[in-house]
Amino acid sequence: MELTQELSVLKARVETALAQLFTAQAPYQRLTEAMRYSLLAGGKRIRPILTLKFCEAAGGDGEAAMPLALAVEMIHTYSLIHDDLPCMDDDGLRRGKPTCHVVYGEGRATVAGDALQAAAFETALSAPLPPERVVKAARYLAACAGPAGMCGGQELDTAEDSDRSLGGLTVVNDLKTGAMLRAACVLGVIAAGGTPAELAAAESYGLHLARAFQIRDDILDITATEAELGKPIGSDARNEKPTYASVLGAQAAEELVLAETRKAKAALSGAFADTAFFDDLAGLLAVRRA
Repeated sequence: MELTQELSVLKARVETALAQLFTAQAPYQRLTEAMRYSLLAGGKRIRPILTLKFCEAAGGDGEAAMPLALAVEMIHTYSLIHDDLPCMDDDGLRRGKPTCHVVYGEGRATVAGDALQAAAFETALSAPLPPERVVKAARYLAACAGPAGMCGGQELDTAEDSDRSLGGLTVVNDLKTGAMLRAACVLGVIAAGGTPAELAAAESYGLHLARAFQIRDDILDITATEAELGKPIGSDARNEKPTYASVLGAQAAEELVLAETRKAKAALSGAFADTAFFDDLAGLLAVRRA
């Protein structure tokens, strides 16, 4: 199946599963509305797709890994809700729509993010997999979401005394962006009961894919339009945050995207029988315009 067609099919599977979440009537209805508003606001769904595909690549049943895939997307969504808050980046637009706090207020948006994080682990722990795999996956996901992962990266990204060098920037992005992309890949292999070599390869692929993804994001922040990205552009410059594009310059940043993409592809060589999907996806993301 051609890549864009396969991505469309996989995204539809994920969207269908996400749409079934948080639909019950409850006294806290406005909270679940806010959760669904952000969770169903669109996006590429790259993270859950990676979980499903890595599970299949390691010989597992992708459908059994769906709860893990949804959990990764819920944590990603909660991080976006919090990232957009006035106390963080103070953005009013996300995926072409008003951000959660603009529609539902800061307090409810904050709680919606908190609730999505808790629901992510409830969902992950419900996966129809052997208990030891479920526990291993949940533990890995928690590590990637917590202070040694995404939250630690957010802290370093917002701290006034953070290291603003290229090395410091890479540390921030490996945690803030990279941790959850690595989780998406590794959780799929864990769901399949994959080998240590497969786990290591998936983790390395996720690391380099995330670096290329973030560098491309930084480039798009100065070259794309708000309509293309569906969110405000130039926010990093306004907030005086260093990016790969501002530290290296656009041309050197472009070269680094390609270098990290090559490393992502090389990471899977020999570990999986068929890497075509992952190679093609890395190549597609390297040249994306949104």
